[in-house]
Amino acid sequence: MAIKYGKFELPTKIKIDESPSSKGSARIVAEPFEKGFGHTVGNALRRILLTSLEAPALISVSMEGVSHEYTGVEGVIEDMTHIILNLKKGLLRKLPISEENNSRSMKVISKLLEITQEMLDKNNGQYVVTLGELLGHSEFEVVNPEMTVFTATKPMKKQMAFRVMIERGYIPSEAFNLASKAPNEILIDASFSPVRLVNYFVENCRVGGNTDMDRLVLEVTTDGRITAKEAVTFAAQIGILHLSVFDELKFQTITYEEDQEEEGADRDALLNKLSLKISEIELSVRSTNCLAQANIETIAELVIMAEPEMLKFRNFGKKSLNEIKAKLEEMGLQLGMDLAKYGITRENVKDSVHQLVVSNN
Repeated sequence: MAIKYGKFELPTKIKIDESPSSKGSARIVAEPFEKGFGHTVGNALRRILLTSLEAPALISVSMEGVSHEYTGVEGVIEDMTHIILNLKKGLLRKLPISEENNSRSMKVISKLLEITQEMLDKNNGQYVVTLGELLGHSEFEVVNPEMTVFTATKPMKKQMAFRVMIERGYIPSEAFNLASKAPNEILIDASFSPVRLVNYFVENCRVGGNTDMDRLVLEVTTDGRITAKEAVTFAAQIGILHLSVFDELKFQTITYEEDQEEEGADRDALLNKLSLKISEIELSVRSTNCLAQANIETIAELVIMAEPEMLKFRNFGKKSLNEIKAKLEEMGLQLGMDLAKYGITRENVKDSVHQLVVSNN
């Protein structure tokens, strides 16, 4: 038997303002929460963001002719200790896809570095070796490719190798236990956490006549190895995973009261929006023509599509996509909506909308 609880207010949509100057910063606003739940959710997300997200990092380097980290390198201004400190600042990006075999396994990147006299002469006798030059052709994306690793003053040809691992948190060099460690391989302290800063605060917001509901505002800054939007998405899923372990205690189920009248009005309003024709909303001629060529005639047919599918349409680009997303947001809609609970699927969307129009008339 289910136990009935009162209705909980939950956010109907989340607003994300990403910094135009940096993909690593974003402001996320979710409202309304029941009073107190802003802090409950905000604090949990903040702790997960700062401790539990994964990213790749360099954990070792080996350079031909260099046996340990407390030594100089012939023809290089910086000593090995300085080079290692620079490598610690290196940022690599990769989101392992679960279908790939061993996608999270440790990787070794080899590089034959060759600096000629001609390269030195073109740069006034000093050639700056950057992170992008050393790792730019690997399977990892280099977030800060212009970062200086060391400066060469003589022609040289050296074999270098770097080991990259994907983990979470901070791991000191002495904690790595590498079975295949080379004799001249130098281990590096690694910071895997891609989140640099998380602030959250809670404001009052209004729902009907109730003025003390919670508005949760999250401000997230990453180092570029993942975006702020990805960080929040991953943190939410990690939180849900850990709460789900308590499902086995669910010997009784609770249901929640719903405002049926309000729910019915919201449903009718949504269905009315879905039945609108594309020509009835203000879109540019280019966007309208692209949707017409794709045989998308109504809002329901549009919102059921995902972003990647939209970009496959002929002559359809980012500008048109952003215009459509902005227009849908004004209407309280978005791409990729699941309309199954309204009886609308990809297979029957045209027939369903036709029935809606007929019933409204």
